[in-house]
Amino acid sequence: MELSPRTAPGPSDTPAASRRRSPWAYAVLVAVLLGVGVVAYQGLTSASLYFYNADEAVQQRDDLGDKRIRVQGVVQTAANTDDDGVRFVIAFNEAEIDVVHDGDPPELFDVGTPVVLEGRWSADDDVFLSDEILVKHDEQYEAENSDRIADAEDGQTGNPSAP
Repeated sequence: MELSPRTAPGPSDTPAASRRRSPWAYAVLVAVLLGVGVVAYQGLTSASLYFYNADEAVQQRDDLGDKRIRVQGVVQTAANTDDDGVRFVIAFNEAEIDVVHDGDPPELFDVGTPVVLEGRWSADDDVFLSDEILVKHDEQYEAENSDRIADAEDGQTGNPSAP
């Protein structure tokens, strides 16, 4: 039986020393972490839009500057289209805001309809520049078309010839 001591392998002989990480692996890791950071930042900043009633937005106009906000009010005038976009007026608690909307208003948009606008105050005048309109619908459809709702709840198609 052999009882002589053996010599341990040196640091250059170990398998871990022969495995060096590629600089590309670090570059990919940095890119992934940067991507996650950008997505998190976008999610947090878009979720932090402040919501104001029209009267509050008018009172805080100077403090808000050109920050992106949401403004709630009731449509006071019909939408008129011109070169700048769709123009109309909203009001809440007797405060009115002139609005220029970029794009077409939704189908339910009408005078007397409550809306929430996303956008910012213009830098040179007291006009709210909107790029999104959210319209709250009412329950008129249910009241005017209760037979259709009853048919849908019963699973019918609304076609009298259908079985």
